[in-house]
Amino acid sequence: MLDVKLLIFIIAGFFWGGLTAPISIRLAGLYGIIDIPDARKIHKGKMPRGAGLGIWAGYLLMSVLMSEQFPELRYIATGGTIIFLCGYLDDMCSLSPFLRLGLHFVASSLVIVPLKLNVAVFVISVIWLAGVTSAYNLIDGMNGLCISIFIASSVALFLMGQSYAGIYAGAMALGVLCWNFPAAQTFLGDGGSTLLGYLFASHFLTIAFSNLDDIKIHELLLMLALFGGVPVMDTLTAFTRRIISGHSPFYPDKKHLHHILISLTGSNILTVSIILSLQVLMLFAGLQIYSRLR
Repeated sequence: MLDVKLLIFIIAGFFWGGLTAPISIRLAGLYGIIDIPDARKIHKGKMPRGAGLGIWAGYLLMSVLMSEQFPELRYIATGGTIIFLCGYLDDMCSLSPFLRLGLHFVASSLVIVPLKLNVAVFVISVIWLAGVTSAYNLIDGMNGLCISIFIASSVALFLMGQSYAGIYAGAMALGVLCWNFPAAQTFLGDGGSTLLGYLFASHFLTIAFSNLDDIKIHELLLMLALFGGVPVMDTLTAFTRRIISGHSPFYPDKKHLHHILISLTGSNILTVSIILSLQVLMLFAGLQIYSRLR
């Protein structure tokens, strides 16, 4: 049977994302929010960034309209605002990675505290949420990659718990994707990519802890690993590689999974398809485990 409410959320989100992207492109030009290519980047020409602006504004609007029905949206939207503005400011003038990480932990705590978890689960959840926020930023190195992963993850969230907020965010991202893939006219920027990671992780934890009772630590860790998916896997690999080589874990390089695959395939579309397929497999495995734990 057709879910009219779901259809409205998808259509509204898609058009909101698609129609606000040109506004963000215009603002990027006015305020010099431009991604300039360098040795560690794949793209060749200058590109406006900050396309996450429309997603942030759309999520804020939704949270205001639906906060009575879904009180958790207030916390997620507040934390999301911290995340987006921090990243958007970093798009204009580079901030310290430690300052950004600290703000990510603050924003993550805003979502986790109302869930009233025990200390161990609280600490794990805050670290994971902040980690996923950063991981989505690090995976955002190729047209359409970060957004595609977020859309697939948003669908998984809906299958978990009828998350209309999650599917609305996914639909907004789909609208922005039209401006980012296959030929990009704008980039998400740090503000947009970290916002997507934060929104997904926040929705996931809210759904999971509202439906799972007495979850064991090893079960939680397995679910977090699977739903964190490729972004978390790639980030942990990158941090480990950099530390072993004597560099800061925040030291940028061109050895992420998408860099390796693009060098092997020579195709942006094929690389995105491979990574997205891996993400879908991990999400599918996570959903199977979640259904058994319920």
